[in-house]
Amino acid sequence: MPKKNCWEVLNCGREEGGSRTDELGVCPASTDAKYDGVNGGSVAGRFCWVIEGTLCNDRIQGNWATKMRHCIMKCDFFKQVQTEEGSEFKI
Repeated sequence: MPKKNCWEVLNCGREEGGSRTDELGVCPASTDAKYDGVNGGSVAGRFCWVIEGTLCNDRIQGNWATKMRHCIMKCDFFKQVQTEEGSEFKI
């Protein structure tokens, strides 16, 4: 079974062709091919916490340091990927 990317789990609508791209723009995690395959995701879909400008709680997130503090402590998707990947998890 394929692993789900952040936009599939969180239903943000910011993936290419998503329902909220007119309002919020295309999420950089859904287009950043540099991280394709990391944690078993498509583009940066399972590594979104390292990408500036992703959406969290309906707000576009800023710099990496601020995001990481939030993701590690509060993001259910981050925790899901960490659990699914186990010792192979990349942060």
